[in-house]
Amino acid sequence: MAGTAVLKIFLLLVGFVLLVKGADFFVDGASGIAKKLKVSTFIIGVTVVALGTSAPEAAVTIVDALNGTGELITGNILGSNIINIFLILGISAVICKLPVERTSRIVDMPFLILISGLFVVLGFIGGTFEWWEGLIMLALYFAFMAYNIVLAAKQSRACLEQATAVSVADGTEAVEELKGWYAKYRAGYEKLQTKVWFLIILSVVGLAMVVGGAQLVVDSAQFIAQDLIGISPEIVALTVVAFGTSLPELVTSVSAAKKGDVGIATGNIIGSNIANILLIGGLGAVCTGSRGLPFTTEGLISGLVSLGAAVLIFASSFGKTKSIGRIAGIIMLVCLIAYYGFVFANYYALKLY
Repeated sequence: MAGTAVLKIFLLLVGFVLLVKGADFFVDGASGIAKKLKVSTFIIGVTVVALGTSAPEAAVTIVDALNGTGELITGNILGSNIINIFLILGISAVICKLPVERTSRIVDMPFLILISGLFVVLGFIGGTFEWWEGLIMLALYFAFMAYNIVLAAKQSRACLEQATAVSVADGTEAVEELKGWYAKYRAGYEKLQTKVWFLIILSVVGLAMVVGGAQLVVDSAQFIAQDLIGISPEIVALTVVAFGTSLPELVTSVSAAKKGDVGIATGNIIGSNIANILLIGGLGAVCTGSRGLPFTTEGLISGLVSLGAAVLIFASSFGKTKSIGRIAGIIMLVCLIAYYGFVFANYYALKLY
């Protein structure tokens, strides 16, 4: 047991390294492609980046639906969405102000609120998600993706965003002045960022590192939580699994915020939450078949919190600056602490009772 525990802790650290560096590559590649194609970074974030960073949730959902009881799925979806907004957007907003595009305020955010409410209602009725309800969620997701693809095409043709190709110095002077292998590496890396083929490879490699790292983190954390500490599956789903599968969104959004790619930071979270509810929830309901996807009382509470989080970011984006600011970010982080304080207090109260 001791040897297995050491191995899992080591794999956990490896997973974190892959996540952080992979997200760095992914943000560079995705934002570079967006600028090359003159497509809004928000659109890239809400579609390509969001779908990619939701891959861990999809993997956990399909595996648990086909081989398990489906108990991890709903907690994973709702826990991830709560963490995405309260933790990830909260940290990103504290780092820098997150402007929200007009189309997001009038379409994407209201759509997220609508489907968050729909998810709670469908789950509450009957206590399960039936396969046909999963098909409805999948149809809504593909309609949402089609809308964003059409919008991206219009932006590209009309050149609405005055973005240019990635502009970088050739690095010659820096190499001559600084010298050393790191300066040469940075200069070569920045030169390659002007090439579309390299940006595509960078995005793919970064995404693979992010997804692989997330899987290592989730597997290792589940073992540590259940086998070493002893936590119930519901708590594991809402905490360990949800946080682990949200790590790609965390490192991607924070990395994007630090680099100034605020469109990707905001779009990634909104798009990822929409993907979690409609795509991941839909896949879970379809894959569980006649058994149905269970929706418990804990799911109802977490679903209402997730709905409240969506309303919070929507309200936060309607200030004078039309952006999510530092105060809103702090409020989100406080809400996260309060939510998990309630989860653990309720869990241990029931356990004692």
